Amino acid sequence: MKKVIGIIVFALAASLSAIAQTTDNMDRIEVCKQNYRTLFGGEALTGQGTDPEMMDILQKFIFGEVFQTGELTLKQREMITCITLATMQTLPQLKAHAGAALNVGVTPEELREVIYLTAPFIGFPKMLNALATVNEVFKERGISLPLEKQGTVTEKTRHETGKAIQDKLYPGGIACMPGDMGKNVEQFLTDYFFGEIYSRGALDLPTRELLGYCVLTTLEAESQLHSHYHGNISAGNSPETLTAAVIQCLPYIGFPAAIKALRIIKQEYIKPIAAENLVRLSKITIAPSQLYSYNTFLKEEIEASMQLEPGVLTLYATAEKNAPHKVTILEIYADRAAYESHLKTPHFQKYKQGTLTMVKELELVDVKPLIPGLRIK
Repeated sequence: MKKVIGIIVFALAASLSAIAQTTDNMDRIEVCKQNYRTLFGGEALTGQGTDPEMMDILQKFIFGEVFQTGELTLKQREMITCITLATMQTLPQLKAHAGAALNVGVTPEELREVIYLTAPFIGFPKMLNALATVNEVFKERGISLPLEKQGTVTEKTRHETGKAIQDKLYPGGIACMPGDMGKNVEQFLTDYFFGEIYSRGALDLPTRELLGYCVLTTLEAESQLHSHYHGNISAGNSPETLTAAVIQCLPYIGFPAAIKALRIIKQEYIKPIAAENLVRLSKITIAPSQLYSYNTFLKEEIEASMQLEPGVLTLYATAEKNAPHKVTILEIYADRAAYESHLKTPHFQKYKQGTLTMVKELELVDVKPLIPGLRIK
């Protein structure tokens, strides 16, 4: 489990070299070429076209690095890519990756379900745009339409089936709007979202929840990302799988949206161990003449700690308005071991030694959170 937190933290630092996991010491160029051949049946890095430099950057990054990050199959990666592109309505790229998905073993029925799954998240019109694009690929491949039906419910069973799925994934329920119409929306979620869409064949429940998380990552739907993290865990997906899926989305949605989702995975992962957190207030009095130098050391140390140490959950520094040389830092660590590890890091030692003559008073006050596990927004 430490592995996933490490991946998340490095991703939050926006460091490509840290999140890419090259297997068997294979050169990323060779991996890129192999993956591209498998997916598209052609050659990567040809140097041809109107923008060969950008294609070189793109192909090496996506197929040489991102495609090696995490334990996902090529089928999973292409389903994630297709649902991300469908959500974004980047239809030319969706067409190319729909073909790639079929090339790596995604069945037509599975691919259609990937597209159907977008409807509750982005609405029917955008889903139909994506479906038309995928159907073009089916026709070009000689795949007869319509495909075999995958629905499993009737008018009489859709509610009961949907409630069973919803209770499995979200036993506490999903809060909706107040008022009488809130009940309608709650029933829509149960009957349509879970009853008619999630109960369909071809894709199992863990896959649907994982793909749903990728849609929400693309939409930057923060509130739903928190709840669907737990839905994924209930469905049987691990935090490592979720992290790898978000990183698979990254080249298509960009770093900001991916980092938001990765932060949420980290936040939700650490909540169950909140009772073990070490929480402390560091009250520091600085020599007024050295305040600028001290703040420079402090900023560097805090930024490095938050980016590089998974056990450092919060370092929030403040200064009194009328006495800026009086500093208070809220420090939250995953546990005492994380705190002791923090004290040995090079960046903390640099801060400690560099500010020895600047600090006139230091008081460390261990405190107890009144609401353990409360997320700091």
